[in-house]
Amino acid sequence: MVDKILQNEKLVKIGEATITCPVCGTKSLRITDYLYDVPLVGRVILTTGKCTKCGYKYNDVRLAETNPPRRIILRVTNQRDLNALVVRASTASIIIPETGLEMHPGPASQGFITTVEGLLERFKEAIELACRDPGANKQKCNELLSWIQDAKNGKKEFTVIIDDPEGVSTIISDKARTEPLNRRSGEKE
Repeated sequence: MVDKILQNEKLVKIGEATITCPVCGTKSLRITDYLYDVPLVGRVILTTGKCTKCGYKYNDVRLAETNPPRRIILRVTNQRDLNALVVRASTASIIIPETGLEMHPGPASQGFITTVEGLLERFKEAIELACRDPGANKQKCNELLSWIQDAKNGKKEFTVIIDDPEGVSTIISDKARTEPLNRRSGEKE
């Protein structure tokens, strides 16, 4: 998807740098920032990078307009809500409290734009991968996978929470609400 966007003439290159690659440790990761206007979302900064030594790739997306640290909450109550757009910056956490599913940023985190349904699919893929481990709790794996399938079919109501210390993530939905987030603790004020 990023490659297709990069071919768009409405993309404006706003910066470029070569930095140390987190995989091979050489100063060979070429990073480029672009400004792009996404319908319904607004202006975003797309960051792409590729290491010329080891081939490591990096992509990130975040809103161009910053906000104070914030928590975005969407209560998903019907299948229409599954189509809400989610913009997650690489520094943001995503939580679905009804299941205990959480996605937290790490050193190689990447931002993305998807829908709530796409977010559920990301969680599903992560669970399937984790459940391949011989020590995994197969019953818990099956319960979570079944819950996700029911949620994707509109049979479960649930909450999507994005905690964003930089205020550059969002959920595009009339039902989404925003609360302040304490930058240091990551807790709601």
